Formats: sequence, C-alpha cells, structure tokens
Amino acid sequence: MSTDTAPLPVEEVTRLGQEVLRQVGTVIVGMEQPLRTALAAVLAGGHVLLEDVPGLGKTLAARCLAGALGLEFRRLQCTPDLLPADITGSYAYDPATSEFTFRAGPVFTGLFLADEINRTAPKTQSALLEAMAERQVTVEGRSYPLPRPFHVLATSNPVEYEGTYPLPEAQLDRFMVRIGVGYPSVEGEVDVLLRRLARRRDEASVEQVVDADTVLAMQAGVETVTVDDDVVRYCVDLAAATRDLEAVEVGASPRGSQALLLVSRAVAVLSGRAFVTPEDVKSIAVPALAHRLTLTPAAWASGVQPADLVTRMLDEVPGPATVGRR
Repeated sequence: MSTDTAPLPVEEVTRLGQEVLRQVGTVIVGMEQPLRTALAAVLAGGHVLLEDVPGLGKTLAARCLAGALGLEFRRLQCTPDLLPADITGSYAYDPATSEFTFRAGPVFTGLFLADEINRTAPKTQSALLEAMAERQVTVEGRSYPLPRPFHVLATSNPVEYEGTYPLPEAQLDRFMVRIGVGYPSVEGEVDVLLRRLARRRDEASVEQVVDADTVLAMQAGVETVTVDDDVVRYCVDLAAATRDLEAVEVGASPRGSQALLLVSRAVAVLSGRAFVTPEDVKSIAVPALAHRLTLTPAAWASGVQPADLVTRMLDEVPGPATVGRR
C-alpha cells in the first residue's frame, strides 16, 4: 500500500469497521465471525478465500461487503473453459484506428469475486497470481496497474471433486486467510427465510458506509497499530511450529507469519484497540495458517485436518506472558 494516503485515527477505523459489519449483518445472517475475519483481511491489505459447501451465501456476502465498503464489484463465474485473458483482458483489433487496443478484463475492479475458483484450470487460476501479489497484470509484455484498493475474494467448493482443480500451494499462499462459513443455526436459518419474505424479492442490498479512498485511509490507520516485539516473536514461533509437525510435509512460510501478524492488527482495531494481544493472534491463527500446510500422504489419507493441527499447536506453543500498550 502506498504511503501517500493519510491514515485515519484508530478510533475512527474501529467505528467505520463496526458500521460496515453492522450494515452487512442486515442482510447476511449467522456469518458474524467469518465476515469479521474477511473485513480484517481487507483492512490488512490481503485477499480472502471462502471455502465451504454451496448455498451458504458466500457470493451474497462478498457482494454486500463490497457494497458497504463502496468498492466497485465484479463477479466472474469460474468454469473449466475459462481462459487467462477472460480475467486479465486482452488486445483487440480496433477497425477505427487500425490498431490493437487493450480491453481490460473483470479483474480491473475494487473487489474481484472469483466464484468457484477451483472449477477453472490451473493456467487460468495462475492468471491471478501477479494481480494478487503485485496489484498489476502483464499482457503482451506490458504491465497495467490495478485500481486501489484491489482485493480478490474467491469462493471454493471443497465437497465436489469431479470437474474441479484444487488450488496449488503457491496460489493458496497468496490468500491472506481462508475462511469456512459453516451452516447457520436453526434460529439463524429461520431468520434468513423471514427476511426473504419481508423483502418480497430475491435481491438484497446494503447501504454504503465508506468509499474506496476511505478504505485506503482505514488501511493506513491499521498500519499505525502498535505490536509488541514479543507478539511478533509469537507469530514467528507459531508459523515455525507448523514446519515441525509430523503430519506436515511443508509448513507455513514467512508469508504465513506475516499474514498472521498483519491480520492480527486489523482484528485488534475492530476490537477497539491500538495494540495487538496474543488473543488477537490466536483468534486468527487457523484462518491465516491452516491453508498453508501441506500434509504428508499418510496424514492426508488418514483424514487429518490442517485446522485441527493449528488448533492443537496453539495449546502447545507458549505465548507472551503479558502484552500491553507501549
């Protein structure tokens, strides 16, 4: 993120962030924690992968989050025949000028939703790598910067395997967090139906809370959050511990410890604090680290879940004794 954006005070970031969550909550029911984690990742400047069974409202949640944040929103349904140019754009011949001109693809937006990303082929999935890492795309040897802010929110269906292409580790590592939505409670599901009856239409919308420039200022405000050296070391210890697990073939890289730290700052801000506690780190450890673990073949065959490994690791890795405001 560029340093030319003046940061908002942490108190104002907290207020606006909570209002964004409140507005999204007027439409989305039973997803308070996943939405909070997704917003924290956006405020930390990262990308989000929502992975769960179909029909839980992942696409609607992404659309509502973009609406409340005032970001331009584009959705691309991923299919096996999708090409990289369908994401990035391509050159097309213009008869009026007798020249080839660049026509930008849907990735040129504020919040790009790659719906069911695991349904498209690896070469198309990889078209997002440069966009996610460098906020630009390169076509025919020429680079084009993406709008600011730019965030990818992808959905993935983990229960269907026919006609799908699991994301490779390098692609998963680009996502700051991976979030499971989960089924709503019975009361929550009843609330979903009652709200649908009250609207008398399928479409649902939220009120805009901020705009793109304000989002950049909120992200700059998160950068001012104080992090104790012991908390930094705790993030590194957690990431390093994943590399020594017997069931893990490849553990979290330094990008994992950085993601853990950066999202923890945003979590602290959404909690109304200008400093990070070990509890902030623990609350985000599974979404930030679990998808970065590559299991051994034996562990995978035994049904070991990376999230369970991270949860167990939180009980085994000692954290800082006390952390306070400097």
